Amino acid sequence: MSASTLLPPGLDDSTVFRSLFSAYPDGLLLVDSGGRIAMANPMAASLLGYAVDELVGSSVDALVPDGIRQRHAAYRQAYAAAPRTRPMGTQMALVARRRDGSEAMVEIALSPLQDHGLPFVVAAIRDIAEYPRVKQALQRARYSEHVAQLGRLAVDARDPQQLIQRVPVLAAEALEVDTALVLLLESNGLELRVAGGVGLLAAEAPGATLAPRSDTPLGLVMAQGRPVVVEDGRADLRFAASPEILEAGLTSSMTVPLLDRSRVIGALKVRSRQPRRFGDEEQRFLESLASLLGTSLQRAQTEEALNHAQRLESVGQLTGGIAHDFNNLLTVIQGNLQVLEELPALAQDAVGQQLVGAAMRASRRGAELTGKLLAFSRRQVLQPSAVEVPALLNPLAELLRRTLDQRIRIDVEVEPGCPPVLADPGQLEAALLNIAINARDAMLDGGRLGFRAAVADLPALGARLREELGDGEFICISVADTGTGMPESVKERAFEPFFTTKQVGRGTGLGLSAVYGFVKQSRGAVSLDSVTGQGTTISLYLPVPGGAQAAAADEEAEGDGVPAGLRVLLVEDDAEVREVAQHFLTHLGCSFRICASAEQALTLLTPEADFELLISDIALGAGMRGTELARVAQQRLPGLAVLLMSGFSAELLDADRESPADWELLPKPYSRSQLAQAIASTLARAA
Repeated sequence: MSASTLLPPGLDDSTVFRSLFSAYPDGLLLVDSGGRIAMANPMAASLLGYAVDELVGSSVDALVPDGIRQRHAAYRQAYAAAPRTRPMGTQMALVARRRDGSEAMVEIALSPLQDHGLPFVVAAIRDIAEYPRVKQALQRARYSEHVAQLGRLAVDARDPQQLIQRVPVLAAEALEVDTALVLLLESNGLELRVAGGVGLLAAEAPGATLAPRSDTPLGLVMAQGRPVVVEDGRADLRFAASPEILEAGLTSSMTVPLLDRSRVIGALKVRSRQPRRFGDEEQRFLESLASLLGTSLQRAQTEEALNHAQRLESVGQLTGGIAHDFNNLLTVIQGNLQVLEELPALAQDAVGQQLVGAAMRASRRGAELTGKLLAFSRRQVLQPSAVEVPALLNPLAELLRRTLDQRIRIDVEVEPGCPPVLADPGQLEAALLNIAINARDAMLDGGRLGFRAAVADLPALGARLREELGDGEFICISVADTGTGMPESVKERAFEPFFTTKQVGRGTGLGLSAVYGFVKQSRGAVSLDSVTGQGTTISLYLPVPGGAQAAAADEEAEGDGVPAGLRVLLVEDDAEVREVAQHFLTHLGCSFRICASAEQALTLLTPEADFELLISDIALGAGMRGTELARVAQQRLPGLAVLLMSGFSAELLDADRESPADWELLPKPYSRSQLAQAIASTLARAA
C-alpha cells in the first residue's frame, strides 16, 4: 500500500482507480495524442449510445457533429501541442454526436496526464440536458419553435381550417399530452363545435357539438374568458369530471379561450394522464397558440369581407356605367314631365294631370332603384367608432413579432395623449396588416418595421394632402420599413387595383388599393414616401371623432338663391339632357351658353369671358372629363364657380384626390329646384 493512501490490505491502487473509472457519474474517456479512445467508462457509453467495446479504439472525432468535425480536429491538434486543464462549466455550448446521429448538449472537462508521464488526456463528459435550468430553457425553446412554426403557417395559409387542424397537433407534440382539441362557438352562442383535435374521446368526434355546463372548466372559460387548469380531476372538488374522462385516466387538463377582439369565440383544450402536469410555462405556450389561432380566424373573416367588397367593386364598375346612362334617361324624363306639368293647358286637364303625376312617381321610383344599384356597387358599409390607437397598435405589433421573420424588429411609438381616431376598427387593423405584410416582403433579409401615431401637423403637409383633408383634427398613423423601397414608376401605381410587382400567385394587387379605398371612405387621406434601397413609409390620416371633418360630411351648404342674369357655361354631352337643363336655366333667369364637349367649352373660356358659373357633367364621352375641364377653367378664370353633375355616386369626387373643396356635385336625375339649390350652394362655397 502506498504511503499516500489508506486502502485496506490486499487492495491496490489500480483496482480502486478502475472501480472509480467505471462507477464515476460522468462519462470518462481516456484519449491518446492521436485522438484514439483508449478507455471508456459505462456512463460515457450510455450517454453516447455505444457499447464500451465499440468506443475503445475509435476516434474521438466520431463523437463530434459533422458540421464542426473539421474545426474540432484542428482544435484537438492545437490542444495536443499545449495541453492544459479545462475544468467543467467553462464552456456550455458543446454538442456530442450519439451513435444514432442524434445530438446531446454536454459539458466537457479536460485533464492532461502528460505531467504524470502518460500520453493521455482524460475527457469528462456531463449531459447538461438534465440540469433543471437547462431543461427549462430547452422546454421554452421547444415551445417557442412550435409557436413560430404556427406563426409562419398563419402568415402563409389562406384557409383557416389548416390552422384549426394543425394547432392540436402542435399542442400535443410540444406538451406531450394525450388529448388536444379546438372548439368553436356556434352561431347560437350556446354550443361548442369540435373543429379539430387529436386523441379525442368518443363524444368529441370532429363536428360534434357540446353544451358546456357552468360547473365545468370549459363552461368557466367560455363565461369568464380566463384559462382554467385542473391539476388532478380525481381530487379536484371544483369540477365534476365525466365518467368517460375518468375512465380514460385523463386526470389533468388545461383550457384556454380563443378570442376575437376580447370576445370569446371558442377554446383550446389539452388533457394528460399525468397529474399536476401543467405549469406557468405550459399555460403561456397554450395561450400563445390560442392567440395566434384566434387572430388568424379573425383575419380570415376580415379577408372574406374584403374579398366580398372587392367582388362588389368589380360588379360596381359594370353597374356604375349602366346607372349613369339610366340616370341620364331619368333626367330627361323627369325634366320634360316637370316642364309639361307647368304648361297652362294642363292646368285645365284633370286626366292629363293624373297621367303626368303617375309618370313622375314612376320616374322617382326609377331614380330610387338606380340609387340602390349605386349603393350596391360601393365598397362596403363601414362601422366607424372611436378607436384608441395604442390599444390597436400594441396587440397588432405583438402578433407580427410572433408571426413575421424574427430578423424583423418591430417598434411602436404613440404620441402621449394621442386622441382616438374615427374608423372601422376591423378594417383599420386589416389595412395596417396589409401594409405590414407588404413591408415583410420588401425585407427578405430582415430589417425594422415601425408603427408611429401622432396628431397630424396639417400646416407641415403638402398642398394636396391639406386639400384632401380639409378642416378638422387628424391622426397620422404611419408604417415605415427599411426594405427595398419603390422606384417612381411603382410609386405612381402603388394604389391601383390589381397592380403588383410580386411574382404570379404571390399577390393580387388589391392590398394597397383596399387600404386607399378604406381610408378615403373614412374621410381621410393616404401618403406614400419611398426611396429605392432605403425603405418605404405609408401614412394614414384619419379624423378625430367629433371633429369638424365629421360634421362637414353631413352639412348642407345653404345659399340665398340664384341671382338673376347669372352667366352660366353649361357642358353636357347628352342632347336631351342639355335641352332639359336649358329649360331649367331659362326658368331660373340665367344667361347661358351651351356646349356638347369639354373641347368646345375651352374655346369659350378665354381671359375675356365673363362666365360666373361652370356647370358640367363629369363623364363627357371619349374626350376630356368634366373634372379636367373644371381644373383648366378655374386656372383661366380664377373666380369661376364650378358645379359638376354625374349619374355616378358622390364617390367620383372623393376618388379624385385633386378635387378642391369648393366644387359641388349634383347627382342625376335632378329637378329644377335641386338644380337651383346646387347653384346657390356652389356660389356660396366659391364666395
